[in-house]
Amino acid sequence: MAVRAVRGAVQLDRDEAGHMDERVSELLTAVLERNQIVADDLISVWFTATPDLHSDFPAAAARGLGIVDVPLICAQELDIAGAMPRVVRILAHVETYLSKAEISHVYLGATGALRKDIAQ
Repeated sequence: MAVRAVRGAVQLDRDEAGHMDERVSELLTAVLERNQIVADDLISVWFTATPDLHSDFPAAAARGLGIVDVPLICAQELDIAGAMPRVVRILAHVETYLSKAEISHVYLGATGALRKDIAQ
């Protein structure tokens, strides 16, 4: 078994806590399912949000999914002119038997444009 990093992102339509919870939950669920990961495989998860998102902590969605004993942290993305707005990104560290090449990085909707090289 190896430690791997899994990336992902989702763009929100609006800055509302309920909407953030819904979209981040969708992202986390997709990351877990596509990589055959269960909560016990998670080591830690970093969440970042663009500076225009401030209605809630993205990590709250993970807690709502029952991910309660995994270290989670939220941070703010750099405020870069022209960057895609209302984006939450994740970087999950996991224990898995998947090789690096087998990891499925999840970029939902428009965020696929952020990393065309690894978005699946």
